[in-house]
Amino acid sequence: MRYTPLPNSVYIKNRASFCEQMQSNTIAILTSNDVKHTNADDVMGFAQNNDLFYLSGIDQFETILVLYPEAVKEENKEILFIKQRSELEKIWDGDVLTKEQAIELSGIERVEWVDDFERLLQYMAFEADGLCLGHNEHLKRVTNNQQTRQDRMINWCKKKYPLHNYYRAAKITRALRTVKSNEEIAQIRTAASIATAAFKRMLGKANSEMMEYELEAELSYILAKKGATRHAFKPIVASGKNACALHYNTNDAPCKDGDMVLIDFGACYGNYNSDTTRCIPANGKFSARQKEVYNAVLRCLQEGSQLLEPGILPADYEAKMAKLVEVEIINLGLLTQDAVDNQDPKNPLYKKYFMHGTAHHLGLDVHDVGLYSKPFDVGNVVTCEPGIYIPEENIGCRLEDDFLITDEGPVNLTPDLPITIEEIESLMSQNN
Repeated sequence: MRYTPLPNSVYIKNRASFCEQMQSNTIAILTSNDVKHTNADDVMGFAQNNDLFYLSGIDQFETILVLYPEAVKEENKEILFIKQRSELEKIWDGDVLTKEQAIELSGIERVEWVDDFERLLQYMAFEADGLCLGHNEHLKRVTNNQQTRQDRMINWCKKKYPLHNYYRAAKITRALRTVKSNEEIAQIRTAASIATAAFKRMLGKANSEMMEYELEAELSYILAKKGATRHAFKPIVASGKNACALHYNTNDAPCKDGDMVLIDFGACYGNYNSDTTRCIPANGKFSARQKEVYNAVLRCLQEGSQLLEPGILPADYEAKMAKLVEVEIINLGLLTQDAVDNQDPKNPLYKKYFMHGTAHHLGLDVHDVGLYSKPFDVGNVVTCEPGIYIPEENIGCRLEDDFLITDEGPVNLTPDLPITIEEIESLMSQNN
């Protein structure tokens, strides 16, 4: 295992909170994600279903978690099913978790082999009135045109047990996962510290003779060296006008002298993620105009992040942030005050230069679960990421930090990531 796992007390507590929210006399079934294939016999790697991970701490494929709090037999209240590998499979692919290891990681006392799932469920299913099943309910990107292991479990259950009532596990986990425990916050801090080290290394190597993917490589080196599971997402390394494409990530263009390079990246450690963005001058020195744009965005980040307080509705927060950016866009000479005063309020002019939201939940997913119709609350971890994009000037600037919302004000979880122009230029001047 690349990372230090959280104590199983975290998952014991998470399961207790989940079971408190379940419908009466219901069995919850959560499955792991699939291993995704490329071509022939190669695979893309494995990323766990984070609802399953949140409730068990098990980071392994072919895993099923069954929770039945009202089971007649005590041993049926929590059952974890894991894969058993044959001796031949071990020779080719190595071993997987033993039952003893799974018990230690999860705190679940009963662990069975996944091949026994259907048989053992049958003993409990007809005692229950309903089944609570997992499914991807993310607001932005639902799994389209592909069938997941969760989808197959839903289809199988409804065919096998058609007269049961069915409920949504994601409705419960979506509420629970937004409020982070101290242990989860520490894991996010670790991910952020790894990303910080990677960025500092990259600053020491960057120059205007490099390709975008070379900067990406410097990030990747430190992530692997420090035990990150993977990049939190495919990093964006966008020089010049490329930075005006919000999700540009081909990273295959040269970093030209005079370009500003936008780097949006994060580390995944123990399945918890950081998500940060910085901009650097390819040649080590910001131009006068780049400084103007950069500092405008930095002021929005510094002032806007202080709006992240318990009780504020995300829509109200975004409206206030938009006003901050609008003022800076006017000051940069991109819009006039008169034009803004007379604009169509349904189509504000600032959207030409600033077209995205600035706060999303962060945790086990980079765009973590949570309803944006609900106010932010104590224990939420969210990003703050204002930006200004000027394609006609080949400038795209976004700055992003990660914040924990508390009663005493927002706490920056990425405080050591260089952000001022002076810090960045100074570190780049040490380039060897």
